[in-house]
Amino acid sequence: MSLEQFTRLAGSGNPNREKDDFYATPDWAIDALLDREEFFGEIWEPACGDGAICKRLKHYGYENIYATDLVDRGYGDDHFDFMNSHRQTHNIITNPPFKIGTKFTLHALNLVNDKVVMFNKLSFLEGKERRDRLYSLNMLECCYVFGERVGFNGGGGMLAFAWFVFNKNYNGKPRLEWI
Repeated sequence: MSLEQFTRLAGSGNPNREKDDFYATPDWAIDALLDREEFFGEIWEPACGDGAICKRLKHYGYENIYATDLVDRGYGDDHFDFMNSHRQTHNIITNPPFKIGTKFTLHALNLVNDKVVMFNKLSFLEGKERRDRLYSLNMLECCYVFGERVGFNGGGGMLAFAWFVFNKNYNGKPRLEWI
């Protein structure tokens, strides 16, 4: 990955950053989650992009999937503003826009009965705001950290990523696992 690509992914405000923070989740990274977690009831993918996560969910036998995105990328219901939605569901699994990851996660937790699973940079663990507003809720059940870098949109990876599994029915310290 070039320095320019790294700068775009890291989120420095570079004007060459991927439009609308679109970084499609690779199949193998989705499979790593689905090999470890089980979901019951509807699964909503509110930042479905090109359908990468939804397609893998279907491959794993999940059928009750609702897909939306604010931007039309040819999959799901487009022009759906998740951040202003009050739609309830059982689970949310997504690769959110990194620049609003905290707000996206907090909003998702208000809409689910069971789990919210976010794919994000490992640095999502850091920060006073996240500690005070998100992690203090004690709903982070598990953090699955990738042992290898995850590349996006055909490029190599230079940043550490993880799946963050929040559970509305959990109240305790998170488990940390490597995948």
